[in-house]
Amino acid sequence: MFRNKATWLSFSAFLFDLLAVTASWLVAYVIRFNALVPVEFWEGALKAMLWVLPIYAFMFWLFGLYRGMWVFASLPDLMRISRAVVSGAIVVMVAAVMLQPHPIVPRSVLVISPLLLFLAMGGSRAAYRALKEFYLYGGLIGQGKPVIVLGAGGAGANLARELSRSGEWRLVGLLDDDTAKQGREIYGYKILGPISELPHWATSLKCECAIIAMPSASVEVRKHVAMLCVRADVKALMLPSLVELSQEQGFLSQVRKIDLEDLLGRDAVTIDTDHVEELLHNRVVMVTGAGGSIGSELCRQIMRFSPAQIIAVDQSEYAMYKLAEEMSERFPEQALVTVVGDVKDSLLIDHVMARHAPHIVFHAAAYKHVPMMEELNAWQAIRNNVLGTFRVGQAAMRHGVRRFVLISTDKAVNPTNVMGASKRLAEMVCQAFQSEKAQGTKFETVRFGNVLGSAGSVIPKFQQQIAKGGPVTVTHPEITRFFMTIPEASQLVLQASSMGNGGEIFILDMGEPVRIADLARDLIRLYGLRDEQIPIVFTGLRPGEKLYEELLADDETTTRTLHPKLRIAKARSAPDDLLDALLPWLMQRRIPTDNEVRRDLRKWVPEYQPVPSTELKSLPMEQLQRRALH
Repeated sequence: MFRNKATWLSFSAFLFDLLAVTASWLVAYVIRFNALVPVEFWEGALKAMLWVLPIYAFMFWLFGLYRGMWVFASLPDLMRISRAVVSGAIVVMVAAVMLQPHPIVPRSVLVISPLLLFLAMGGSRAAYRALKEFYLYGGLIGQGKPVIVLGAGGAGANLARELSRSGEWRLVGLLDDDTAKQGREIYGYKILGPISELPHWATSLKCECAIIAMPSASVEVRKHVAMLCVRADVKALMLPSLVELSQEQGFLSQVRKIDLEDLLGRDAVTIDTDHVEELLHNRVVMVTGAGGSIGSELCRQIMRFSPAQIIAVDQSEYAMYKLAEEMSERFPEQALVTVVGDVKDSLLIDHVMARHAPHIVFHAAAYKHVPMMEELNAWQAIRNNVLGTFRVGQAAMRHGVRRFVLISTDKAVNPTNVMGASKRLAEMVCQAFQSEKAQGTKFETVRFGNVLGSAGSVIPKFQQQIAKGGPVTVTHPEITRFFMTIPEASQLVLQASSMGNGGEIFILDMGEPVRIADLARDLIRLYGLRDEQIPIVFTGLRPGEKLYEELLADDETTTRTLHPKLRIAKARSAPDDLLDALLPWLMQRRIPTDNEVRRDLRKWVPEYQPVPSTELKSLPMEQLQRRALH
């Protein structure tokens, strides 16, 4: 008779509601006559059921009372019941007036019966849901890991409701800075106090976990709360931001672990997509160093604007293979040409540009590891970073490339190492090319600091050391660096490339510098470990390193642009004869020693001042450790 279980359950609910109509109608008569109902009125009540029941049955169907499930009965279901009951009561009143039954239906019955019916139907559904939830989840109460929810807004309330059904978690309370909420309850869970009291409540309630439920809060607020969790040795989870939060999924299923990006508190980047699309859409784009962290992310971001073709160039065969595999999977409709080769190979670069005629070139190929380039590899850093830029830039002018964008570094500002000086010299090459206006290619430079997760950066190294059980090595307790995410840097590179008129050195807003020792300590705690479990050892500055990097981000050394995260450096211009004098030095048929390279670099880059690190290395380890503690 019934096709499935759902149909049977709906029919059973319908029969129950008809019984509720019958009972409420008869009980209304009992109440009206104080339990002494005259026989004629009792017979009238029974006869009236012949038209009262069909009226209510039609209203129940009309308002869709059986689309929902009793186990999930909620406010919308209650509203449907109220509308159906009120509509049915009105029709019954009209019918009673029109039919004029004998004896007449008492007016009090017409009022009391719908009230009783609403209580019966709504109450039965609420009771069924409560019993069902107790049967399903009641045994879970007291089980699971204790957890505190930070934030008692809408997201926190939804999370509290879902946690009440979780076997993995046991909610012990909520914290919120709104004083009007403190002391109140959400789904039976108390709002204990402000978020700043997390260390106290975590200790007193023996709670090692917290969930940050503040998707609409600013980046700074979320960063502060995440940092509070880490510093309190509380394992923190987080709901994504409001932009990323899906309302179609359960909130608990979207909770994720906090990471370093949360602790750094970087604002989401917004770019002028119209200008960038105009630059890239249906254009041939060439990316050198395309297998690296920045180069590969540039390819991903460029693909979003549907270029005609991307020409990816890198020395690493394996990096090109990985990039091609990823791009074919993520962007199967887009054309990617992989070229394995050296950017210093002018014959190869000329051949590639002549064949594909790129509209814009992003030159990200570079050697960037400071200590490795400082000793034994200084000349290779110069050749790759400077001569590579020279060759690609020269080919770009020969083949009518409209824009050439050099990816530079904050280490090019007042450089103290060979790598930074080589990148500053590469910037000067682009400045010199720009002065040759007849060629028509616009040369721009984008300069930024460290990116999280890039190859050879400090974060992967720390993660490997923590995985091995430590120690984590930091060069100096006071060393600081600027950080941003790889996607953020890549998007701003694209934005800058669409804004330049030629010759600019764009500087990205890197935010506040981060002390590396604090970064290491926070990362250890993110892994759920304590300082005594994974010690931090200070090793002294390495060759070419300096304590503080500079970005020239003030008004005296930069000018503002229309984008809040981009500025233009007021850099020293390149000498007129730079290119003619530089090329013979780069093409000499011998390999200069590292000292010779440093000596000659000072001629080309006057601001380059190598600073020996012997003074910092000579500090006793105990003194370095004491510095870190303060």
